[in-house]
Amino acid sequence: MYLTHLQCPRCDTAHDADRPQNLCSCGSPLLARYDLDGVRRAVAPETFAGRAADLWRYRELLPVADAAHVTTFGEGWTPMLPAPRYGGSIGLPNLLVKDEGLIPTGSFKARGAAVGVSRARELGIRHVAMPTNGNAGAAWATYAARAGMRATIAMPLGAPTITRRECVAAGAELHLIDGLIGDAGRHVGKLIAASSGSPGGEIFDVSTLKEPYRLEGKKTMGYEIVEQLGWQVPDVILYPTGGGVGLIGIHKALHEMRTLGWIGDALPRLVAVQSTGCAPIVRAFGAGANRAEPWADASTVAFGINVPAPLGDELILDALRDTGGTAIAVDDESILADLHEFGAREGLLLCPEGAACLTAAQRLRAGGWIRPDERVVVLNTGAGLKYPETVDVGGLPVVPR
Repeated sequence: MYLTHLQCPRCDTAHDADRPQNLCSCGSPLLARYDLDGVRRAVAPETFAGRAADLWRYRELLPVADAAHVTTFGEGWTPMLPAPRYGGSIGLPNLLVKDEGLIPTGSFKARGAAVGVSRARELGIRHVAMPTNGNAGAAWATYAARAGMRATIAMPLGAPTITRRECVAAGAELHLIDGLIGDAGRHVGKLIAASSGSPGGEIFDVSTLKEPYRLEGKKTMGYEIVEQLGWQVPDVILYPTGGGVGLIGIHKALHEMRTLGWIGDALPRLVAVQSTGCAPIVRAFGAGANRAEPWADASTVAFGINVPAPLGDELILDALRDTGGTAIAVDDESILADLHEFGAREGLLLCPEGAACLTAAQRLRAGGWIRPDERVVVLNTGAGLKYPETVDVGGLPVVPR
């Protein structure tokens, strides 16, 4: 294993990676750091072609030392699909969709759960807890069950109902919360505090960015995008941003690959896509702020990005500015319209969060921020089948027998 330590990006303090860690004492999330010189000597880009088509192909850049602790359902290596008809209709003939809906549990959250649970298992953690907007909880419950661990999940009542069924099916202890994800987070905090000091009963907090290894699973999207493009970077990557772990992870992966010499100096422009009903990052980016203020009365059909106060706000904003990217908010009506239009043109039912990126791409192209010749990657972060209410079939006629 090439993992060396954990580093605080805010105060630069180094932390021991060989014991469970949550936030730095300054309140910032921690980032995993690797001996990249050692990785460079051990592997090269062409090495990966002969490995299994899953995210563990990048094992030298992941934090699990002993393969016996790897907890997997074969996650990763999702397809990157050309979308010429829809892309051509919005002036982006080189539009690509990376479809995370085909991953285990039906969303990209399985990447973070696979690596996070595997490392937790290796560090001796036996009970994890987290708040969720749905898909992350379903993924962590599923992977925890496979690892023989307990999971406690707190989920807002408004989350997609399929995700609560997934949690229950995986044997998790599910707490339904009358509120938003912040309320679920406060509930989890109380449970963890109550468990502290209880012999054998301590619960480890795996909330978004409160442990460092979920991000390591998510960053593999960045490695895959570049490898699938022949070790070339696209011009733009649009990412639906709630907690923003995937965007932060892709940014981290790009910097690792640049340090390794696997890509050049130019990085793709990263775009944080939010809903007009919950856009704290867009507001902060537009104001030139380094932190995002909580969004009041948050609400959107794209429930996965309904995060009023993301813990990783500094890291998200840094990733956007470092790459010359931007942040944009789109409305629910347009999200649903583009979801239907894309399905009719390309045959793929997107999740509403992924569809939000289409709307954003269309508007950025119309405004000239994206050029027509640029290669643009949209992240579809989950299976549209998990959101059946986005397709209304109530008005269809019934043919009599």
